[in-house]
Amino acid sequence: MTDKNNVETLALTKGGSCPTCQNPSTPHYRPFCSKRCADLDLGTWLNEGYRIESEEESDLDEYEPG
Repeated sequence: MTDKNNVETLALTKGGSCPTCQNPSTPHYRPFCSKRCADLDLGTWLNEGYRIESEEESDLDEYEPG
């Protein structure tokens, strides 16, 4: 058994798949399968791609620096 097959088997037994590409996750980049997928997710966070919806209006719109 090669190292790659061993890692894929471990990921499947741990029950995880990469949230970016759905490939089996690897222990080194868990929950992702690779550095690329981890970096893509980080880029989405940094570009404010993930948002939590809210019914309240933002207080930031009313802020006026003094």
